[in-house]
Amino acid sequence: MRTYRFFHVDVFTDRPLTGNPLCVFPEAEGLTDAEMQAIARETNLSETTFVLPPFAPEATYRMRIFTPSRELPFAGHPSLGTAWVLATLARFPLREPVTTVRQEVGIGVLPLELEVRRDVGERGGTSHPGTGWHEPGGRIGRVVMVQGRPAVGVTVDRARVARALNLDPSALHPALPAQAASTGLWQVMVPLASPASLASLRPDLAALAALEERHGVTGFSVFALTPAEPAQIRVRFFAPHAGVAEDPATGSAAGALGAYLAHHRALPADEAFLISQGVEMHRPSLLWVDVNENPGGGPATVRVGGQVVPVMEGMLRLQDA
Repeated sequence: MRTYRFFHVDVFTDRPLTGNPLCVFPEAEGLTDAEMQAIARETNLSETTFVLPPFAPEATYRMRIFTPSRELPFAGHPSLGTAWVLATLARFPLREPVTTVRQEVGIGVLPLELEVRRDVGERGGTSHPGTGWHEPGGRIGRVVMVQGRPAVGVTVDRARVARALNLDPSALHPALPAQAASTGLWQVMVPLASPASLASLRPDLAALAALEERHGVTGFSVFALTPAEPAQIRVRFFAPHAGVAEDPATGSAAGALGAYLAHHRALPADEAFLISQGVEMHRPSLLWVDVNENPGGGPATVRVGGQVVPVMEGMLRLQDA
């Protein structure tokens, strides 16, 4: 009988049972590819991560990411949640005010920053009452990741997208296109004219899955700008072909949206902006996005951040054949 510890956290939130849940296996050595995929089906979360020794000498650790149906080369909330779990397990030292680690994923080695503060009176770290979890050396605030190279790709036929979303084409934004974008994972950005259309959205998941396969993308990030709150964007994300009917918070798509908006000179704020996601799923999430633009226009680097909270931990037991 083989045993593996796992930790369940909620990402892009400061309250348990909201945000995007993630299952992390911090000592995954000995698991086969097939076992990792089967475990991800068992957890049935949008992503499950497995931590392994790095290949790259500059990396702090290597992480593999699985949805219930396949492995991903990169994802946002798994990156933040896994770094937070490893910090609580003292896999690397925490230093105020910011600790930088480097995760190795399918698209390369990417840095993450953990904002660290020591509350008054704390000397030995921070404990989470009732969980047994401990943050050595200080309390972890926001976790921020630098994402991969920003890129904007092909546009997608508006009529087909509207049909798959069960929307009249007039509900789409009149000036912005439905277009693929990436900071490590290609996804389609779909702008709507009104947040009201977003709230009432009932997509045809089979049709969306067919469009994902047709265009070689992982999901559709359907969003609406909110004039009343110019620094906040409302988002819903669907990736049925990857086994995720709807995701409550999608860090990779948040970065891709930042790249898309910078490309179209439609960023909602001069500096960072916030994404509100997961409301319709009763798992409200808040994602921070910062786009550093090139002097000549377009995104140079994109950072995405948020908070992480512990929920539960346990032990997986596998019977050897």
